[in-house]
Amino acid sequence: MVYRTQLIILNTTKVGERSLVLHALSPDWGRRSFITSVPKGGGMALFQPLSVLDAEVTENPKSDLWRAHGFSARYPLVGLRTSAAKSAMTLFMSEVLYRTVRDGGSEEGLFAWLERAILTLDALEGDYANYHLRFLLELSAALGFSPSLEDLAPFAGVHLTQVRDLLRSDFGACMLLPLNGEARNEIAELLLRYLSYHTETRIEARSLRVLRELFR
Repeated sequence: MVYRTQLIILNTTKVGERSLVLHALSPDWGRRSFITSVPKGGGMALFQPLSVLDAEVTENPKSDLWRAHGFSARYPLVGLRTSAAKSAMTLFMSEVLYRTVRDGGSEEGLFAWLERAILTLDALEGDYANYHLRFLLELSAALGFSPSLEDLAPFAGVHLTQVRDLLRSDFGACMLLPLNGEARNEIAELLLRYLSYHTETRIEARSLRVLRELFR
């Protein structure tokens, strides 16, 4: 049976010369992996982290690894692909999602929330250095943890006041909170520890080092 669906790419794994396993989030099956064929010498641009794709999926009754094909980009995401800072933030977001959303994970509304988060970052023209912090808080809520100041206090340390401000600010105000690079990085790390605690998964986001350099 063939299904039409949407996929948000979290990560990829190359298999041999011409095959790629897509680790993706879909509105139909939550997080799931699919295998696809990649033309020799090209075809990888579609599968960049957090690409939102329309696709066809062919069910394989003998394997959980279904085949995906017939791809087209649902959105051009020019803002993400032409900005080094946004690309770095995209890598961080996809890495965190890859490590926190488990196979089969299909929390209600998770796909729609992530699609909105991607399009929001794509559209922002400035003042988005705090975006990944807002993203981590919203991801916690999307996964059902509903972070509160009381929940975050054991992780916050010297940044309790700043975490409180992040929680209580609307989106626009959150983007404008005055944080230096060191504080921003330490808050990201404490939010990752919070996520690790609730998902019982050790989250090591190597891409956070890149954001530290870009948003000093």
